Amino acid sequence: MNNKSSDLGNWEEIEGKLCKDFKFNNFIESFSFITKIALESEKMDHHPDILISYNKVNIKLITHDKNQITEKDIDLAKKIDQLNIQKV
Repeated sequence: MNNKSSDLGNWEEIEGKLCKDFKFNNFIESFSFITKIALESEKMDHHPDILISYNKVNIKLITHDKNQITEKDIDLAKKIDQLNIQKV
C-alpha cells in the first residue's frame, strides 16, 4: 500500500486489493452492515467485492477499471470503517 493508505488500520493489501474481515453477532447484523455499505457505495459510484457467511463479512476493494488500488478504494475503506463503528 502507498503512504495515503497507511492510516487504514487493519486493512491489508492482498493480491493487489484492500481487504478486511468483519465479524458480527449474527446474520442480521452482517446483512445490515453490507446494506449500509451498498448504499454508501452507490453514493460514491464505487463498489466493493463482498462475501457474507453468516456472521462474517469479507470486503475487497480495487478500482476495477484501473486494476489497482486508488484513492476511491482508500476513501471507501475509511467510510466502511466508519459504518462499522456505527453498528446496528
